[in-house]
Amino acid sequence: MDVVVLPTAADVAAHAADVVAERIAAEPATVLGVATGSSPVGIYRELARRRREEGLDLSRLECFALDEYTGLAREDPHSYAAYLQREVADPFGLPSARVHVPDGTREDRERAAQEYEQSIAAAGGIDLQILGIGTNGHIGFNEPLSSLSSRTRVLALSAQTRSDNARFFDAPDDVPTHCLTQGLGTILEARQLLLVAQGERKAEAVAAAVEGPVAARCPASVLQFHRRTTLVLDEAAASRLTLGEYERPGRRA
Repeated sequence: MDVVVLPTAADVAAHAADVVAERIAAEPATVLGVATGSSPVGIYRELARRRREEGLDLSRLECFALDEYTGLAREDPHSYAAYLQREVADPFGLPSARVHVPDGTREDRERAAQEYEQSIAAAGGIDLQILGIGTNGHIGFNEPLSSLSSRTRVLALSAQTRSDNARFFDAPDDVPTHCLTQGLGTILEARQLLLVAQGERKAEAVAAAVEGPVAARCPASVLQFHRRTTLVLDEAAASRLTLGEYERPGRRA
């Protein structure tokens, strides 16, 4: 696991965008796993800027979302389908058909989860998966005590996750109670993992993921098993790391 610590959230976005752009340069038809929430927004906006101003070609990407709420129509502005249309498909110049999202409106949600898993496999698997981390250590919507080998499935959201996400809704009670999410086993099959975290409120979860034991109580700790994982953190998110001298580009050791 490589850990890169940078001064600011803007630096995190720029460095992570470098990692994604390098992958795309090597393979323009990259299958990109895209996270939602506030953590990866800076990456998407930096990639979109490079497309507009520097000619970065994003046209051959195939994107797969990590997760989606159940019960929200694709057009609902709170859905992750709508989020990815705003932050990825439109700015990247991609047709909606190239940005895949689990269908949380299906009556048979277990079947929807199985079909989403199959669609990832049919695309050849994820080349590079972008991740955020929840304050309770979740990645995707894999809450604490999720099986470390879990596959795409329906899950109930924890009270903490619903509270954390309430800021994106008009009222706390509007936050859906369930989701479809890629499992931890599914995430680990990606060829490369890139996790970004910013802010002091993520520091405890980051420390547990990087320096704690691999345990279901911190789902992100499973990333320790992956042979090619990079965490890009700002100083605040890295503030509780204690066991090593982590890479700090541009600073003297």
